[in-house]
Amino acid sequence: MSGDVKAVVFDVGRVLFQWDLRCLFAKLIDDPEELEWFVTTVVTEAWHHQHDAGRPLAEMLPERIAEYPEHARLIEAYAARFNESIPGPVPGSLELVEALHQSGVPLFAITNFGAELWPPFRADQPVFDLFRDIVVSGVEQVAKPEPRIFEIAASRFGHAPAEMLFIDDKADNVATAQSLGWQTHLFDGADRLEAELKRRLLIG
Repeated sequence: MSGDVKAVVFDVGRVLFQWDLRCLFAKLIDDPEELEWFVTTVVTEAWHHQHDAGRPLAEMLPERIAEYPEHARLIEAYAARFNESIPGPVPGSLELVEALHQSGVPLFAITNFGAELWPPFRADQPVFDLFRDIVVSGVEQVAKPEPRIFEIAASRFGHAPAEMLFIDDKADNVATAQSLGWQTHLFDGADRLEAELKRRLLIG
């Protein structure tokens, strides 16, 4: 489907901003093998996703520390220093946001992000001032790829799904959006996205 697009909806992690738990824990764990074990066994992306889906840190951290008491300090660092797992923008992406804004295209976002971790990250990123609304999974207590978060977004953004281009790096999120009638782009770099936006005449 490639009809007229009246608004563009971005994912945040790995589309606008890089994210890797290793960026934080490499500062705290010297041994590369131990680092890899830790981020695939203790503080993992799957475990983190519980917070994205609405589970409070006050439940998650004590539970995990009880399982891995010898790593209590590192587990606590996940919450206290989460922004250090976000090393910076995805190259080229924020420039595309600015170009869309300059072209007068309404901008929105749907992000899997914890309700407690989002405000301190958002506060340091003025690019989000260009967005008219951002649906945050932890606030809504439902995360992508669940259909409900797309339904919430469509009801808030003021455009029919078929009028919006949703951009995400995860195929399952894109598939859900497509099934609900959204136009979509599976993100694998700013260069290809730029070409897509130009093809759709959204930017010059």
